[in-house]
This record gives sequence, C-alpha cells and structure tokens, in this order.
Amino acid sequence: MRTIARAVPPRPVLITAVALTTAAGSLLLQPRTADATPRPVPRRGSAPDPTIREGSGPDRYAGRAPVTAARRALTATVPRTDPRLGYPRRQVLSPDPANPADTSLKLGLTPYHGLVPRLNSLQQLGDRVSVEVAGVSAGGHRLYLVTVTAPETADQATAQERMRELIENAPASAAKSPEIKAGYKTPVLFDNNIHGDEREGTDASLDLIQRLATANDTQTKDLLAHSRLYFNITANPDGRIAGTRANANGFDLNRDLITASQPETRAIRALTIDKQPAVLLDLHGYVNGTLIEPTTPPHGENYEYDLFLKNTYANALGMETAVNGLGCTPAKDGVEPVQIPFRDQAEGWDDWPPVFTPQYAAFQGAVAAHTVEIPLQVDNAAYDTLPTAELHRRAVIDVAVAGAAMRAALDFARSHRTSLIADQIEMFRRGAAGAEQVPVSARTVPGVPGIGPEDVYTTEFPRAYTIAADTAGARLVAHLVANDVRVLRAATGPYVVDMHQSKRGLANALLADGRDISGKVTAMYDISAWSLGRLWGAEVEPLPSLPTSPLTTVSAPSPVAHVAPHGALRLRLTDPAEFAALNSLLRQGIPVRRAADGSAIVPDTPSARAGATTAAQAYDVAFEATTLPGVTALRPVRVAAAVTPGELFALREMDFDVTPVSTDVLNAGFDWSKADVLFVSTELEYGDLTPTARTALGTFLSAGHGLVGRGVTGAAFASATGQLTATPVEGTEEANGVVRVVNSGQVTAGAPPYGFVYAPVWFTGLGSGVRVEQSYATGNPLLAGHWRTRADGSGGPADAAGRPSVVRGRHAVLFGTEPLFRDHPKGELPQVGRALFTMAHTNDGTRAGAHASSGSVEESR
Repeated sequence: MRTIARAVPPRPVLITAVALTTAAGSLLLQPRTADATPRPVPRRGSAPDPTIREGSGPDRYAGRAPVTAARRALTATVPRTDPRLGYPRRQVLSPDPANPADTSLKLGLTPYHGLVPRLNSLQQLGDRVSVEVAGVSAGGHRLYLVTVTAPETADQATAQERMRELIENAPASAAKSPEIKAGYKTPVLFDNNIHGDEREGTDASLDLIQRLATANDTQTKDLLAHSRLYFNITANPDGRIAGTRANANGFDLNRDLITASQPETRAIRALTIDKQPAVLLDLHGYVNGTLIEPTTPPHGENYEYDLFLKNTYANALGMETAVNGLGCTPAKDGVEPVQIPFRDQAEGWDDWPPVFTPQYAAFQGAVAAHTVEIPLQVDNAAYDTLPTAELHRRAVIDVAVAGAAMRAALDFARSHRTSLIADQIEMFRRGAAGAEQVPVSARTVPGVPGIGPEDVYTTEFPRAYTIAADTAGARLVAHLVANDVRVLRAATGPYVVDMHQSKRGLANALLADGRDISGKVTAMYDISAWSLGRLWGAEVEPLPSLPTSPLTTVSAPSPVAHVAPHGALRLRLTDPAEFAALNSLLRQGIPVRRAADGSAIVPDTPSARAGATTAAQAYDVAFEATTLPGVTALRPVRVAAAVTPGELFALREMDFDVTPVSTDVLNAGFDWSKADVLFVSTELEYGDLTPTARTALGTFLSAGHGLVGRGVTGAAFASATGQLTATPVEGTEEANGVVRVVNSGQVTAGAPPYGFVYAPVWFTGLGSGVRVEQSYATGNPLLAGHWRTRADGSGGPADAAGRPSVVRGRHAVLFGTEPLFRDHPKGELPQVGRALFTMAHTNDGTRAGAHASSGSVEESR
C-alpha cells in the first residue's frame, strides 16, 4: 500500500473492518472508523475527506540500516540468464535456515525459509515451472523468479527473444510480422511483496503456480502455449522476514524505481526490461474494498496513455468481477466492493511519478499495469493487536482476493493477447517514429467512461538531449543505459539521447524538467518532480535537432578517470563520487588540503599520486593539475547521524564513516570520541535528552565539533544547543518538487542552480555571523512539482522566493532543502559533504577534539 501522510482531498470512503470479540468468543466484524487507509471520494462530487501521505521522515527504521546492507546495495549486480535457454530451467535450490522469528508465521503465511522447499517441489510437478535466482536483497536474501510456460526448446526460446527484440527495436517491422502475431508468447509479470509487511501476493502466487503446473484443462493449456508467466515471488524478503515495509536499508522499494539505489529495485528493473511484460500486477495491501488501478489524475505526461488506459481499465473490470465474485460481503466477512480509482475517485491516487512499479513498467512496454491493494489489514497495529485466529482469517481472504485478481488478469491476457502485443508494438512505434501522442477522449479510448479534460496529460518531446561527458554525466549515461534508454555519442563531445527511440517516454521522464502541476490537482500522492537533468549534477540540455556529426550507440559511458601528469592535483568535490574518492584518500593517510574554493588539493608526491591514480580508477573521477594552494588540512570525518534511511544511505554512498544516533542512543550513553560532527534531521530532540546526555553532547560541541542540520528538526536542535541562531519557516507541508536556487557560499560552491524540496523550509531571523549559502530564486522558485499555498494564503512559493534555503555559522550549517532525499538528487549530495567537512574542522585547520591522534577511522568502527 502507498502510505500517505498529509491531508489530501477528495476520495470515496473506504472502510477497513476490525474484529470485535463477543462475550461468547465469536468474532463479529464491524466497520472500522478513521484510520490510515486512503479515502477517495467519487469522481463526480462529494466533499473532500482527509488522508495521509508518506514523506521523507521521520521513519521508525531511520538510522538502523547496517553498513553491510549499504555496501551490498552499492555493489550488488543483477544476474542475467541467457534468453536463448529453453524451458524448463530446473535447479535444486539450497535451503535457507529455519527462522522461527519470521513474522509471516504469525499470519499463517509462508515464511521466507519456507519458499525454497515449495519452489523445489513445484519444479517437480511437470515441465512447466522454472525457478531462477534473480538477485540478492540488501539484507543478503535471494530473490526468486518463477517462470511458468509450456516447454520450449533452445531454438524456440531463441525465436521468442528475437521477436521480443524486434518488438522493442524495430516496432514498425514487428507490426507487420506474421510470426509475432501467430507465435509470440504474451509476457505477464506478477510482482509480489515489494512492501515487506504486505505478504499475501506471495502465497497467492505459489498457489497459482501449483495450479498452473498441473491443470490440464483447455484454457490453461492454451494460456501456457501462448504466454510466459513470470512471478517475482517476494520482491522484499528482508521486510517479509522482519515485518517491515522497507528493506534492510530502510528503503520503501516502491519509491525507488527511478533512482534504483537498492538491489531489489534493480532486479525489478531488469525483469521489466528483459521480460518486457505486456501485463503487470503489483500486489499490495490494504485498502477495503480492494483497490485496482488505473488511477486518478494527474496521469504521467510521458505515457502513451490512450493505449495504457484502454487495457488497464478493461483488465481492472475483469479483476473487479472476479474479486467481487468471491462472495465476500461487508456483513459476513468485512470486505467492501472493489474500488477502481479512475472510475470511483476524483484525485489522490495518481500515476504521475514513475517511482512505483506499475508506473515504471508502463515505460518498458506494459500496456496494462496495476497496483492491486487487497482488502483486510494484517500489518502494523492489526498485526500487533488482533487475535491470531482473526489474523489468519483475514490472511486467507486476502490470499483469495489476490488469487482472484491474478487469475482474472491471466484470462484477460489470454483472450486479448493479440491486441495487447499490438498495443505494445504501437507504443514503441510511436517513440521510434517521433509520432505525436494521442490525447485520451471518449473517441480515442472507447469503452472507458468518464474521461474528461482533467485526464488529458501530454508533453512536447525535444528532438534530442545532450549530456556533458564528465563524472556526473558518465553516471547519468550509465543510469540511462541501465534503464534501456539508447544513448549515442560522436568520437568526442557530449553524449546524445535521440528522442526518436522506442523508450522515449522513459527517456523524457528521466531527463525533462517536468512541470508545475500545482494548479491541476489540490494535492499529490507522492513526489511530483524528480528530474535527473536538474538534480543529478550533469549538464543536460534539450536540442531542437540532432547533431550533424556521425553518432554511434554506446553500451557504457567512457571512463572519466584521469590524473594530470605533473604538479599538484585538484579534486573538485562537486560530485558524490569525488567525495568517495576523497574519503578513500584520507583513510589511507594521504595528506589532502582544502582550497579556498572548497576543492581538495593532493600534493605532488609519489605516494599521493599513487593514491590518486587508484581512486581515479575506482570512482571514475578526474584529478586536474592545479596551482591553487591548500588552505586547510583535511582528515577523515566521522559522522554521528540522526537521519532518515535515505540520508544515511547517501552519506555512505559518499563513503563517510557514519554512526547512526537518536534520542534513545544518546540517552543510553553515546561515546562521542567516535564522532567529529553531528548531522541531525530526525529522531533527535534536545528536550528529550537526559541531563547526562546533554552534558556529554555539550562537551562534544564545546570541543569545537560542529553541527549540520536539515529542516525544522535540525534547526531546532541547532538553536537549543546554541550552535546557530535562525528561525525556520515551514512552507506548505505537502509541497515538493524541483526548485530554482541561487548559490552564494563555499558549502554550495559548484552546486547546480536547482534543489529538491519536500515540505520546504526557509530561514529568517539570522543571528550574528550567520551567512546565506543558498537562497530560493526570486519570482516563482518552483520549476516543477506541486506547491500550493495554505487556505490562508501562506506557505506558498512566493513566500519562499528570495529567502535563505541554506545558512552557515561558525558552528553549524542548516539546510531547508532536501539534498539527500531518498539518495536521489545526486548533484545535491556534495553540499552536505562540504558542510560535514567544514563543521568537522576548526578554522585554524587543526583536528577538532582531543582524539585527533587516536588512530584511524577504520580502528574506531
């Protein structure tokens, strides 16, 4: 389920049932009153009803992710199977150790350690089931892909792959291919358990696989002869075991599809690219009655939405019939009728950002893609408080509902396979040909009721984009290639993204600015802008025409790694990879000094050059020749961090040595000798510290250690500890997007003129010695996103215009923006890196604190 954390109108009321135990011990179901379940209202009327929306924090998993999970996420690759191998692809999986603490057991559902025995047995039921390992989670658990299809020889599998490639890369030819029309197997993908505590899709998939493996009826044989069915058995085994929404790094994986910072989302990305599903279901919980997409406005402007809506709505109707046909009722079972947001809601459940699995899959060829929210809650408070028998009863119903939806989707795929593949081909054809989008209307999408002007979202695609060939540009190009976006380049010069390509929608979603949709809807479900072109630090520009020089497709960016042959070396420190390289050098004891412009200066000595050469290759960064003098000696920085999971992960991506802290950790007695600087954004309240903890903190700060803070929590902590005087002013809390900023200080030197905000903050009442490092641009600072004023007219972008967004004093730096949000805005990460180094060192260049010579950072871990 997509949790929301702010008031969002209007949606129809959805009722979740709870169990009440009678004196006789029987369980009677009655409607539940207000809870965290999203509450839509009908599309044509009704009053607004508040709901809640997920933000960047606080998060009860903040600061708990182990270093091993971060390292695995930063380095894990996705195994790829040769698509020319035939089916079945049998293997005997080694068992996982039994874990009596697996939280699935309480619900009567399959624990993670129970998957392998079940999967091994399913492979023995015949020749239809294949199991492969599709990756490893951040917590080190295997991800399992099950394929169900009629047997294929290697030649037949090779033919299927040839047809898949033709559909993607030569769609005009594919549209005319009799071989594809007669013999291409429709790919269908079921993604389960991406939220770890929404488990029932996994069990429903196992039951469905067993049925498909053994059924001999005509429909099943026809389905498997003409389809490949893929099951991502559990997309989040870490959360399934622990009973958490997030993975071992604390990430909500269903917000990570664009950034792909986590190995689980990279595995999903690989599946959607390699298998190219025409139909996708992402199984979630809990909305009562069952919620089945398509969504409300705003609709992603880069889709071929007429093709998508046509199929997704028709498939939703079939799933609705199947789920309602189970016979569950509010009175008997506590189950309400199905809700289809496009039909039943006005707004509040959108498909605007492609951070969700179905919305991402729509750019990879899925012309019918759905989030399905099963009805009866068994997570969070329900898990903790309801009787075990009631939890089992609910889980049984939820598994049945998920199974009904999946079987209906298979019926749809079987009966519509020709038109589904034709529409997938047409989607890719439009992109390759540079054709115009087709706005949705009653004429262009017949059979879908209620289409109005509020549903029309299209965009103008540029002819091409260019991307500068530097460290940030190389990262962006690698990311585009990993997303199956075609990138070109001449022998030298910038990279070029030709927008006449099959996946132009995804390319534009990644690279374009986006737009200000504040006036389109009253509120948004999640983020409203995410532009990699503005937030990742690369120089990206749209072009009205292609360059005239010959261009060839690149499979990977050219290495940027470079070390100037003579003289002192300069590392710019405007990219997270450059900070990782710097931290690597410092851990080796290589003497590095900071220049007046904030860059790092490496001396011209054999050992320093050798270290720079190794770092350049490892992190793909450039060390330039320089005559700039180094002003301040730099030493390893150890960070005590009370931060969100995304911020913690971003700090570790820059290779900082980070120790998570919180109010509880400090009150338990924290060893401040292991830290040089404190970073606060959440889960740390000065007023809640014990006298002993306050004294220890005061000793740390008075020894010359500084503070970096974000948002209202960071500013409050800076004020309470006397580190910096500034008054934080909160904009509209649900506002988010890409903003224009003006950089004016050392911390923000070299940063892009754009930032990201989620519940934006600016500062007034700056105390003596506090300087402005960055301000929101004048006029309307919002470039793209959703930022409205409050009912009283306050809190909007006009109030923020020209106001300080980042401020610095001698002992603290405060951010009103979100430079580390979900590890996404790569170009903003270095601002925090610079702030941490600035606050960890005194003005005379000596190490802050008495432990400066007490050993290496590695020894203190």
